[in-house]
Order: sequence, then C-alpha cells, then structure tokens
Amino acid sequence: MSVLPATRRGLSLAALIVALSATAAPADTVVVFAAASLRNALDEVVAGWEAETGHDAVVSYAGSGVLARQIIAGAPADLYLSASEQWMDAVEAEGLLAEGTRCDLLGNTLVLISHEPAEPGPVPDIAAALGDGRLAMGLVDSVPAGQYGKAALESLGQWAAVEPLVAQADNVRAALALVATGEAPLGIVYATDAAAEPAVHVVATFPEGSHAPIRYPLALTAESADAADRALYDALTGDAARAIFARHGFSLP
Repeated sequence: MSVLPATRRGLSLAALIVALSATAAPADTVVVFAAASLRNALDEVVAGWEAETGHDAVVSYAGSGVLARQIIAGAPADLYLSASEQWMDAVEAEGLLAEGTRCDLLGNTLVLISHEPAEPGPVPDIAAALGDGRLAMGLVDSVPAGQYGKAALESLGQWAAVEPLVAQADNVRAALALVATGEAPLGIVYATDAAAEPAVHVVATFPEGSHAPIRYPLALTAESADAADRALYDALTGDAARAIFARHGFSLP
C-alpha cells in the first residue's frame, strides 16, 4: 500500500471514507404487504426489480383482511396490494394511503377445484358432490376469495346447503393446499391459484355475475418515504410486470 504525503493524507483519507461509506451503504428495502394469491407472480416481478435496481423488497403474504388490519394497527408497510377493494377502502378510510397512488392493478376469476381429475363444466351441486368431504375456502368474513365464493354460492342458491360443509382457511393459498393434499375434495380459489398448483383440477368457473368483480387495488401507504418505494410501485404498474402477471393468468383492467 502506498503512503500518502503528510500534507494530503487527511483530505485523501476523508474522501476515501466518504467513498467507502457510499459503496457500503445498504440498499433501500421496500416492505410490501400483498394478497397471498399473488405469491408466484409477484415473487417473479420483485426478483427482476431487485436485480435491476440493487434495492431489496420484503413481501409479506397473507389474507387481504389480515394485512389491512395490520396496516391500520401501525405495521410498517410501504406498499399494499390487496385482492379486495373493500379492504383497500378500509385502509384508505383511515388516511393511511399516499394520495393519488391507488389504482386497480389486476383482475382474476373464481373457480371450483378438485383433488381428483375432472372435466371442466358448469358449477355442479356442490353439497351432493362433497358427500362426507369438506369444501375448502378462505375465511368467508375476511379473505376476499372466501367472500367472493360465499357471494357466488348465494347467487347460485347453494350456500345454505354448503355452509355446514365449509372448511375455512386463513388465506386462499391455505385453501388451495387443503385440496392439493387431498384433505378436502373440493375448494374455491382463484384461477391463478389453480394454475400454480399441478395437484388440483378445475371443475368449473363461477359466472362473473355471481359475485362482485375481482379487483386487486395497489397503493403506496402514507408511510412510504423514499425513492425505492416509488420505484417498485412504478415497476408494478409497468409493462414488464403486466406481462408477467398476464402470463400467470391475471387479467389486466
């Protein structure tokens, strides 16, 4: 290592320390709260964004209602991506969204799945098809897929017969797992969940008019404070991410 002249050593060392500090500074970390049904597609989008920008993102997946309640209780999230307009409304009503950032990012469809191979067709008499089995669904009071599923079954006149046979799960991916492992013969999930799990088969697609439109609103939270947060928001709404979401089966409103 060369030795600096005494008259220049202090200035050069200071400059070196500044340069090293800038190089060693940790990348900005963005905290994302996202609906469980987004896991496969969002993981792919986020991995590409991290590789391109050098920033990090930590994604917490759960039921949209659980995530909304956590944000309202003060959990530190920079972005919220919900599977329900209702739960985004709840966060917005508390003044916890960054103004002007809410948008409808994605759409989806609702399907009935089975553990055993099946030919897709009209929605069957589910209670009769279950026999002694259970129908796996997200929590019908708080998980969007469960809420959409209950509404669809009510619309089709099947909820009263099916309700005693429902096995409610904390989120849609947990309901998917119950069918994939054979613990439940049938389940109600999103089409994208069914496409991500080779151990399940689509029995039927629920008519769009049987439930409210499935929308995934996205927003920055009022806690978001740095350029990395906005950069990930912009990436999620950009063409590259939209192409990934479409490939995973999401519709693009």
